[in-house]
Amino acid sequence: MSVKLHIKKGDQVQVIAGDGKGQTGKVLKVEVSKQRAIVEGVNLCKKATKPNAQNPQGGIIEKEAPIHVSNLMLIDPKSGKPTKVGRKLNAKGKLVRFAKKSGEEIK
Repeated sequence: MSVKLHIKKGDQVQVIAGDGKGQTGKVLKVEVSKQRAIVEGVNLCKKATKPNAQNPQGGIIEKEAPIHVSNLMLIDPKSGKPTKVGRKLNAKGKLVRFAKKSGEEIK
């Protein structure tokens, strides 16, 4: 079963719940089946790695962990504040997302 999510890869979002509350970042990846997203610079975790081609030294690296999409809110392109997302048909008859606060279409 496929679920429509209010965020997509490349969107600017703000964390509204959890340890990273208030932080903003760009969505790097969306896992639709798990309803989770990876946001740049948010929800960092430390991971021990063995030396390999990309990291010849090995050691501890910081990487982003997934966050549930219910804890993320899209940032309005007009005002720069968090907003709910709606869907409507545009003039060309295509279903598009829009910001509920400003009414502006989200690209």
